[in-house]
Amino acid sequence: MKLHIDGGHSQGDPYVIKHDGKYYMYATAVEGVQLYESNDRLNWHYIGICYNREGRKEYWAPAVIFYRGKFWMYFSDMANEETDTHMQTMSVAVCDTPDGKFEFVAQIVKPFSIDAHVVQSGDDLYMFYSTNDYEAERAGTLIVVDKMLSPTKMCGNPKVVVRATLDEEIFMRNRFRPGQHWHTLEGAFYFRVGDWHYITYSGNCYQNENYYIGYATAYGHTDDLTTLTFTKYPDPDTYCPLVCKNDVEEGTGHNSVLLDDDGKLYLFYHGRDYGTNGTANDVRTMRICEIAADNGKLTVVKR
Repeated sequence: MKLHIDGGHSQGDPYVIKHDGKYYMYATAVEGVQLYESNDRLNWHYIGICYNREGRKEYWAPAVIFYRGKFWMYFSDMANEETDTHMQTMSVAVCDTPDGKFEFVAQIVKPFSIDAHVVQSGDDLYMFYSTNDYEAERAGTLIVVDKMLSPTKMCGNPKVVVRATLDEEIFMRNRFRPGQHWHTLEGAFYFRVGDWHYITYSGNCYQNENYYIGYATAYGHTDDLTTLTFTKYPDPDTYCPLVCKNDVEEGTGHNSVLLDDDGKLYLFYHGRDYGTNGTANDVRTMRICEIAADNGKLTVVKR
């Protein structure tokens, strides 16, 4: 369902949190991280740019976690003079409030590193993010997880969580050399229901109408997320999107998930109105649907 959003730009890669009864959404932009707020999940107001830094551009996929009394934002960006987006570098910024001006702390993962989701599991922090594998059978962008030593430092031992297995995940054919089709899995979001662990992700190319949301699952009574083995639903060889284009919207992907006070799971994602792909401007807007999790299976309840 498309939401009412007052002001701002497009809302690529929307990340939603709730704090003290209010919703906050952070989104991608060239000039800095966008911030929006809402009182009811459905109607949003643009606040402004909550983070940018001199000499940097292309602020992608911000994700925020409240941890030990502060709000930590993870995002990627690159230098103004850089033209290769594969130089995107993961950084962290911090703020005392969810709607304040975030301050740069450190770059924490070398390029190429994008689309972080940092979660607390037990006493520890873990980061899911995307990076590149040029030598895989299906070369491209995949999803890894790494334990964190602190909010600003990685262990440095990433483990592959989900990689490309399908033609539907092709970002571009013959991208870097003839015969090598580039695949993309990105935008990981982790959540847990009981001992079932879920990762939603986006496949294909965000500019394409067939950009979609899939998911993988693992089962285990553990807090150490690096020990889990995730499997695409229903299996690695079957294309079975959770959310994909319909006769209303297309280019659907890069989501966050919120367990709200009503006990329901809400999936926030970006999409384009059907038929608008290929336009010169970024026209992604945030949308919402309710999902349900049941013994390792996700379903869309209301879209």
